[in-house]
Amino acid sequence: MTATPSADQTPPAQTIESSDERIQRIPMWKKALSRPELGALAGTVLVLAFFIVASRGTGMFTPSGVLNFLEVSAQLGIIATAAALLMIGGEFDLSIGSMIGLAGILIAIPAVEYGWPLWSAIMLALSCAALVGWFNGYLVNRTGLPSFIVTLGFLFILRGLAIGISRLLTGRTQVGGIQDHAEGDWLATLFTGEVGNGLFVWLADQGLMATNFAGNPVVSGIPVSIVWWLGLTAVATWVLLCTPYGNWIFASGGDANAARNSGVPVHRVKISLFMFTALCATIFACLQVMDTGSADTSRGLLKELEAIIAVVIGGALLTGGYGSAIGAALGALIFGMVQMGIFYTGVNTDWFEVFLGVMLLVAVLFNNFMRKKAMEAK
Repeated sequence: MTATPSADQTPPAQTIESSDERIQRIPMWKKALSRPELGALAGTVLVLAFFIVASRGTGMFTPSGVLNFLEVSAQLGIIATAAALLMIGGEFDLSIGSMIGLAGILIAIPAVEYGWPLWSAIMLALSCAALVGWFNGYLVNRTGLPSFIVTLGFLFILRGLAIGISRLLTGRTQVGGIQDHAEGDWLATLFTGEVGNGLFVWLADQGLMATNFAGNPVVSGIPVSIVWWLGLTAVATWVLLCTPYGNWIFASGGDANAARNSGVPVHRVKISLFMFTALCATIFACLQVMDTGSADTSRGLLKELEAIIAVVIGGALLTGGYGSAIGAALGALIFGMVQMGIFYTGVNTDWFEVFLGVMLLVAVLFNNFMRKKAMEAK
């Protein structure tokens, strides 16, 4: 005869607490400590507070002054966003700066020297950038060489191509007169001018913004480069946090072999990231060419290092698998504030690179410290 246990003999399953840390609730403060943007956010607040005090009365934090350093931040932020995704995926691209120089030449020469519509010259530059990015990714995957070495080679190849093509076709290394071809071009309008002009006129009419002697608002609009920066940062953040592709990026950078064994198309992910990086470098070049009205083979020099610095300040690890697009945006914002802050405060600009190097070292040390604290808190 089988005995049936009584109700009071049955242990209530709901009162048994699991010690498995995977299903325990993590406090918000622990989640905050583990976020890669934490160090960049703290750095942004400190730099902002410093320049608010140091630049008092200089106009740095007037509406026009804020737009000045935001525009500097935006130009770097566009390529830093792409560099962030690539570094999270476990790779580097040292050819970003050279791609900027080559893309500018590929836009200027066909339009100015051969009369192409500007939109077709921009499409040529974007197509070549996608091809360069694909080839970078293909070589890294196919040969197994570190991306540092492969893209270092392309740093020289692309810069040499820019100089060689420009001298061969024009006899010089700078090509001007692009703005004459931009008028009425449907694609060029995406890379030039300002947005929100009507809003600032309305603010001035309501007495909420200062006006100049002609009665116009001191800020006529938001530069389109800032819109590109914010848009790319938002899209990259959404991809990283809300899509399977974002999970693939983190997995590819964290442990490529384990990701591959789990079915992640690591090679395709990395190739697409290299292509995105080259395309963002070309977007940077388009904005720069439209802004200055010229292209120069020396443009983009050392921009790859500035982008990496912004990404590292933003909390990304050089080993891959960790970082964020928002952190890279904050790193670019710090960069812009420091660069323009030095100008406004009258400090010798020769000290800027010293400050940049110190900021990089401090960011890496702080990120490592916070990572250890976060791991200890789990």
